Amino acid sequence: MRVVDLINSQEKGKNFSFEVLPPLKGNGTGNLFATIDKLREYNPLFINITTHHSEYVYRELDNGQFERLRVRRRPGTVAIAAAIQQRYGIPVIPHVICSGATVERIEYELLDLQFLGISNLLLLRGDKAKDDRVFTPIPGGYAHTTQLIEQVNRFNEGFFADGTPIRHPGDPFGYGVACYPEKHEEAPNLEMDMMYLKQKQEMGAQYAVTQLFYDNRKYYAFVEKAREMGITIPIIPGIKPFAKLSQLTVVPKTFHCDLPQELASEVVKCHTDVDAKALGVEWATHQCQDLYAHGVKNIHFYTVSAVESVAEVAGRVL
Repeated sequence: MRVVDLINSQEKGKNFSFEVLPPLKGNGTGNLFATIDKLREYNPLFINITTHHSEYVYRELDNGQFERLRVRRRPGTVAIAAAIQQRYGIPVIPHVICSGATVERIEYELLDLQFLGISNLLLLRGDKAKDDRVFTPIPGGYAHTTQLIEQVNRFNEGFFADGTPIRHPGDPFGYGVACYPEKHEEAPNLEMDMMYLKQKQEMGAQYAVTQLFYDNRKYYAFVEKAREMGITIPIIPGIKPFAKLSQLTVVPKTFHCDLPQELASEVVKCHTDVDAKALGVEWATHQCQDLYAHGVKNIHFYTVSAVESVAEVAGRVL
């Protein structure tokens, strides 16, 4: 079932989904499955699985010089998606990204996912490489999400990226995209950022998931402006409970979102991470209660370093 249909088919107004990371290279699935075990009792509608591009690492050679290599620290998005679907029977949505991927590799991902019966995707450009000043696609890759959407659309229509017909096309993919209530860091302004979101809707995106935010007013203003612009797809709010004192400065820098003054003022009163975590749970709980009261059908949780907090919030509001 498509994500949009899954959300709209729910009679109960309070639903949630969450995002997980594949294990680091060489690690097992124990922590991942423990996260899902902790949250599945609240009946998530779906689980997103992130994907991560390769990055440069430096290895010292015997002669004292350094060799630059590309490695992927978190491989396995497709395999993890299959494992979760088989183990739990919960719909999965793997991320498919431009960053670090060639057209050919993306095509193989689509084929593998289709073989597995996974028909929902989240299409993203992905982050720039750590050492790059600006996003730079690898040779044979894409610079923009819209190019990735075009490839998925062609695949859905029964054609490979080179135009060759697919002899036995499978079920088409449904897909969503990301959006940013406080503007993508590289966008010149919010209006242009939202124009790109509308373009993605016109190309076939069926829903959007927001970057995390801590001020619901910014989400409501974003949705209102989106509707005025003709963006009609569901806009799923993304929430991540505040969890550590260090996040007072790290979160705005990393995720390019502001902490409301009320929250920031309370954080500086906290003496320990335990205090900050308790505050984060309270704040996220009020956020979710308010979102559901405003008619939001599904809230998407980012769980990285916040599994316990997400579980506590879910237990309070669902």
